[in-house]
Amino acid sequence: MTIVRSRQSGISLIGFLIILIVLGFFAFLFMKLYPAYYEYYNVVGAMEAIKREPAAARWSPAEILTSLDKRMYINYVDEKFVNKRSFTIKRAGTGYTLSVHYERREPLIYNLDYVATFDRTVQLGTNLGTD
Repeated sequence: MTIVRSRQSGISLIGFLIILIVLGFFAFLFMKLYPAYYEYYNVVGAMEAIKREPAAARWSPAEILTSLDKRMYINYVDEKFVNKRSFTIKRAGTGYTLSVHYERREPLIYNLDYVATFDRTVQLGTNLGTD
């Protein structure tokens, strides 16, 4: 009879703790950064909704900002970071160009902060309600 000796293989307690710490760190980063990106996608969604409005090309800049403000209010966009001053409306041919530029600075760990910069531009009046 032959005796086969095999060593146990697997992850050690130290290896498991290291993996757990790394995963925990990335989960922490995700929880800190996610709200900024979620807010940005809500702003982009409001801009795209205005772009799909058939009458948006005929709106005045004040009407565009009012509609945008209402949509962002519904989507819980924080006015501390994104407000009417974050948007630029320029005349472009028969329609308008709606641009947003803002930065969001938040604390990360102790004296470390992160700064997220967001830019987006949409053309109003080029898409008359069709995709």
